[in-house]
Amino acid sequence: MLAGFAAGPAARVRAQPAPGASASKTETPLGAPAGVRLFLCGDLMTGRGIDQILARPSKPDLSELLVKSAVEYVDIAERASGPIPRRVDPAYIWGDALGELDRARPHVRIVNLETAVTIAEDAWPGKDIHYRMHPANVGCLSAARIDCCTLANNHVLDWGYDGLRETTATLRDAGIRTAGAGGDQHEASAPAVIDLRAGGRVLVFAYGSPTSGVPQAWAARRRQPGVSIIDEYDDGAAERVARAVREVSRAGDIVIASLHWGSNWGYDIPRAQQRFAHRLIDDAGVHVVYGHSSHHPRPIEVHRGQLILHGCGDFLNDYEGIAGYEAFRPQIGLMYLPELDATNGRLLRLNLRPTRIRQFQVQRASAEEADWLQETLSREGQAFGTRIDRRADGTLDLRWG
Repeated sequence: MLAGFAAGPAARVRAQPAPGASASKTETPLGAPAGVRLFLCGDLMTGRGIDQILARPSKPDLSELLVKSAVEYVDIAERASGPIPRRVDPAYIWGDALGELDRARPHVRIVNLETAVTIAEDAWPGKDIHYRMHPANVGCLSAARIDCCTLANNHVLDWGYDGLRETTATLRDAGIRTAGAGGDQHEASAPAVIDLRAGGRVLVFAYGSPTSGVPQAWAARRRQPGVSIIDEYDDGAAERVARAVREVSRAGDIVIASLHWGSNWGYDIPRAQQRFAHRLIDDAGVHVVYGHSSHHPRPIEVHRGQLILHGCGDFLNDYEGIAGYEAFRPQIGLMYLPELDATNGRLLRLNLRPTRIRQFQVQRASAEEADWLQETLSREGQAFGTRIDRRADGTLDLRWG
């Protein structure tokens, strides 16, 4: 494995498209009030090297096999892409993404934050890689007006239970909701609840899977902090999600299931994962399956009018300059901007903004990179009945049905 790469209720009645109708034909212009628009992205990894260029870096000491200081990741990136500024403004890491967010105007902004936000010193024993961002740098999340950070992933407990407690407290104090990890099983499994200005709510449930490297020892219990862990290969897992949704949801809610699952590389989607995603929609009343952990975007699916993101890729990390897996072009990512019918959560459209990581910053992808993403996701999406079209402005649209 490359240094720096982490291992890696009963359903509510919902209106469905009329027989033969194709929701993919919806051409509502950006900004029109057709529904609830979300911003989702792949893993946001603001620890380690990224943390070192922010205003208040953590101690750089690492216990990795090959790299002993987080500063080395900055050096590697600079050798690949040129000088990277230090003590940057909190907005720096977002680069062009902030302008894209201003243009898209999503109602709710959700990211998978794959790092601890802590100054804790007790690294989880037996783990090869440990990510942390100094709590004083939480402004880098506020700069993008993030509403919710999902935490059910394989790095949130890198610095132990004290690190987890500080992470959730820091985010809470910054006005950012969390889901997927907490002080006990009840807190870890509770959804983030986001009220919409026009009425209604978005509920975000978050789960980490052992298939993505989340240690079973991290499972939150009745009197133990940790992560909300679920195994997509477990026959009863979907029913547990259904019960959780049933306990909290009410008519008109948009329900999102964030899943940190699967391998880091490759486009094949295990049949068990696809079945699990379908059951979340069919039996648990989930409207969006928001999957991540893969280091590159994976195929997109629409099941019974509901969106399934099997793997969103990495949105920001400190892997720049690290060789290997070039065929997947992992530096290229996407901003996912689904628009959902506010009455039933059905997908109206999905606009995608191609991005790339350069100098520890999210930048707009080149035309060639956008073309490559379009071709790759269209090819891999054939098995799921989806394809990608490119707009004149360089953004991408999902087509299905």
